[in-house]
Amino acid sequence: MLPILTGVLALASLGAACTPSVTTVSGTHAPATVCSGALIFADDFNEFDLEKWQHENTLAGGGNWEFQYYNNNRTNSFSKNGLLHIRPSLTEDQFGSHFMTSGHLNIEGGAPADRCTNPQWWGCERTGSPTNILNPIKSARLRTVNSFSFRYGRVEVRAKMPAGDWLWPAIWLMPAYNSYGTWPASGEIDLVESRGNRDMRLNGVHIGTQEAGSTLHYGPYPALNGWERAHWLRRNPAGYDTQFHRYQLIWTPDFLRFSIDDVEIGRVMPGSGGFWEFGGFNSNPNIENPWRYGSKMAPFDQKFYIIMNVAVGGTNGFFPDGVTNPRPKPWWNGSPTAATDFWNGRNDWLPTWKLNVNDGEDASLQVDYVRVWAL
Repeated sequence: MLPILTGVLALASLGAACTPSVTTVSGTHAPATVCSGALIFADDFNEFDLEKWQHENTLAGGGNWEFQYYNNNRTNSFSKNGLLHIRPSLTEDQFGSHFMTSGHLNIEGGAPADRCTNPQWWGCERTGSPTNILNPIKSARLRTVNSFSFRYGRVEVRAKMPAGDWLWPAIWLMPAYNSYGTWPASGEIDLVESRGNRDMRLNGVHIGTQEAGSTLHYGPYPALNGWERAHWLRRNPAGYDTQFHRYQLIWTPDFLRFSIDDVEIGRVMPGSGGFWEFGGFNSNPNIENPWRYGSKMAPFDQKFYIIMNVAVGGTNGFFPDGVTNPRPKPWWNGSPTAATDFWNGRNDWLPTWKLNVNDGEDASLQVDYVRVWAL
């Protein structure tokens, strides 16, 4: 009887050691029980686990008319020496240069993993023309949309940002269920975004690899987005592309706090009026508050999943017109032929990516690990 009794006591002590957490989870890789302080999601990228990470497959351009085509291809996403690489490449390398201006691309596949993930903005099917070429860059965007979503917790991602003109890396979170409506009503949490230009300046300020930012997007409609009140930058003269850094988020029922290497860069702690008052939306009596039946943290009181990607260019102003760069920006954000203009300037920007050196590591977003703990 003694061994059995000992086992029962051990189980009882294990059960007692689990303090319930306010963190909630869902998904195929979510733990069945969430204990306070426990590691609830982790990937060290010793292998590329496609059960944890699902690829987006779309030409849509991220809603910003970015210039990349997201696909599932080991040229663009792979694990090497314990690091995840998200690496851009040229679309013409696969299809040829003539295809860019005249080819027809339908990326809807028959296998479940090959389905087009975003049909908006001609995201599943496009035809190239001399004035509007097909997406000139291939890249990857990975997400845990099926495997892991969580509400409240502590996040740390150790990563090195890519370098190369007009590259736009991002590690971020999006709502699993859009509980408060479509974007940005259900929120967006940008853990880190950067730009790959090594010496790009706006009004004399370096806004390329020396700058990393964290942002919250929230608002009742796309035209009413309070991101500017929840946007923080940290500058690093050495560049975020030269070393790995730890990008961190603490997300609780009372606040969101962003840090880099344990140094806080910004936090939001809304009052009783929540993000409706924090964003200044309460001044318009004709618009309903989408979060009026949520907590003060709404929309950031629901489950979110993790996304990592490298985008290129775009016309939403993330790469402003008027920047100074050793090689001038090849498109302007109001151009109806922005992708073509970008591609026509490749002799200037492509050498900065160094794709032919060390398998393009300079231009790759390299991720050492992703970890999420329960509160």
